Order: sequence, then C-alpha cells, then structure tokens
Amino acid sequence: MQFIQPSDHQRFFRPHLQDWILYQVRQEPTSLEFGIICWSLWRTRNDRVFAGKITTSAAFIQRVWAWINVVRNALDKDRLIHQPSLPMRTEVEISWKPPPPEWVTLNSNGSVHISSGHAAAGGLIRDPTGRCLAAYAINLGSCSITRAELRGAVEGLQVAWDTGFRRVRVELDSLCAVQLLNSLDSPDHQQAAIIQRFKELLIHQWEVVVSHIFREGNKCADHLASRGHLLPLGYHSIPCSDPTLCNFIMYDCQGLSEPRLVLNEG
Repeated sequence: MQFIQPSDHQRFFRPHLQDWILYQVRQEPTSLEFGIICWSLWRTRNDRVFAGKITTSAAFIQRVWAWINVVRNALDKDRLIHQPSLPMRTEVEISWKPPPPEWVTLNSNGSVHISSGHAAAGGLIRDPTGRCLAAYAINLGSCSITRAELRGAVEGLQVAWDTGFRRVRVELDSLCAVQLLNSLDSPDHQQAAIIQRFKELLIHQWEVVVSHIFREGNKCADHLASRGHLLPLGYHSIPCSDPTLCNFIMYDCQGLSEPRLVLNEG
C-alpha cells in the first residue's frame, strides 16, 4: 500500500515538524494509519530503551497492520450495530518454546504457491536446549495445502522414530491438520490414507503429542518448507549445520518473539 501519493510529496516532506504532524493527523483517509504508526514507533522505542527489547522491522509492520485492522473494525459503526458482541483480541508475544526434559519437538509446515499450485513441506527436530537433531525439506510437486501440512508431519514423525526418539511433541501451525491427526476416525476424508499412515506410526511403543502453535513460533519449519520448492522432487535431508537454518534456530534459542492479536478466551 502506498500511503504518500507522488502529488503529495512536497506537502509531506517539506513542512516544519509541528506543521507536518498537524497536517498528517487531519489528513484523510490516512490519519488513522499515521496515528497508529506514530504510537507504535513510540512504543517500540520505549520497549528498547526501558526493557532492552528489540523489534524487527517485519514484526513492527505486522503489529502496525494488526492494530490498524482492530481500530478500523471498532470504527465500523454498521458492524458494531449488527455484531454487538464483537470478539475482543489481545496482543501477545509468540515465540518457539523448547520441549520438556527427555522430549524432543518436531516442528513441521506445508507450503503451496497459489499461482502455480506447487507444494512443499519441511520440518526439524530439536532437543530441550534448542539444538537441531534432524531437518528435512520435501518437494511435493502439486497438492493441496492440507496434504502438504500432513505430509510434513508424517515424514517428520517417521524420521523421529527411525532416529530413536521415543517422546515426541509434534507442533504444526495448521489447526486443520492438527484436528485431523488428533481425530479418532477420518475414513471419509480426502487425505484418509496419509492420516492412516500417521496413526499407524502411533502404534509404536512411544509417546507422541500433537498440538497447534501460531506461525510466529514455527519460523524454522516455515523456512524449510519454503526451501522444498527449490529442491528436486522428493525428500531431502538438510544438515543441521546449514548456515541459513542456523540463523533461524539461533533466533528461536534466544527466545525472540513477535506480536500477534489473539481472541480472548471465554
């Protein structure tokens, strides 16, 4: 989105600061966006000065747009009239959480390019210290996003079993895939075969827990799924020492977080 049109460049960039601010807060239709951006910049500055918290540019932009959407919804009088119980949201910080002692975490993800329909998946297994134990990426050719999410989880769970891990926490950012894998019976679903393959793995003598996480806490798996698009068709093991992957892992190990607006419970 372009906030400043070329015809407004001189009016935007040349005035003195006080005149410039007064002009922006009175300017329609961008006064709302301008106000939220200023407030967000001030809040981010205070977080860094007083709490030592560093916010990435991507996280800052995401936070700004999230608040713009919230305020726009609140100002939509017609929507408030017809939906008096509009769900409330709270901003929370999302980050990757390591597994408890003696467990490992399998994070997996699927990816489909909308324009081409090309699909891929990827994931990694980490111990309680955040150390990568195994990583993979898969070029799936063409399939649905649900199948890509399920394939990523199934292949990762197979790797976990073959590697000898017996307490595995599986985390996906697809709530649909989590519900399918946790369902007692899905015989009529389009992905029944791959769901059955996952459940056959659960018959082994081990502990497996499947849960949903937000995508902000699933960055490593998202990176590996994106890499799957660039690889030849099929499964590929990715070295845990891969420099780019290590950067994502380090981000998680440092406990860095990103904001997300979530529905209030109850």
